[in-house]
Amino acid sequence: MPVKLVRPRRFGDDRGWFSETYNRSRYAEMGIGCAFVQDNHSMSRDAGVLRGLHWQAPPNGQDKLVRCVRGRIWDVAVDARRGSPTFGQWVAAELSADNGHQLFVPVGFAHGFVTLEPDTEVEYKVSGLYAPESEGGVIWSDPGLTLPWPLPANGPILSPKDEILPTLSEAMSPFSYDGRPLEPIDA
Repeated sequence: MPVKLVRPRRFGDDRGWFSETYNRSRYAEMGIGCAFVQDNHSMSRDAGVLRGLHWQAPPNGQDKLVRCVRGRIWDVAVDARRGSPTFGQWVAAELSADNGHQLFVPVGFAHGFVTLEPDTEVEYKVSGLYAPESEGGVIWSDPGLTLPWPLPANGPILSPKDEILPTLSEAMSPFSYDGRPLEPIDA
């Protein structure tokens, strides 16, 4: 499955709007046919909170369907599949409560985001249960990735775990290329 930007429709009137944020059969038609088994929700108090770049290794890999339900984030997926012609390349999109967009990040990609506003909340569905022994990832500042993180002047706010992740070239990526190169998303 490729990384996909999903734009659920919103139906509005003078009261506000309604949106179907997930429909298994409709998403399967878009190529997102995985079964989600867990929902996660994070809240970041400050702009500049950077979470990532994370993955879970097989056999506990996770496809993710990410959306921002309050505030705004810059969401990124990095190709971490050994042998991929797009290894180390990335795609990113702004997800916000206002635009309602979602980013589908399949197994084989490192995922992360930075908050662009205070009190930002992110929800995401995953296709595998959390397994701490399968955690891995790449340092956000990897110079080989040249990610243009939109950060505040004082830099990112990181967890201690995210401060010590390796670069992609140092990481032992547990993923193999599946024959589908990373494609641009219509951000």
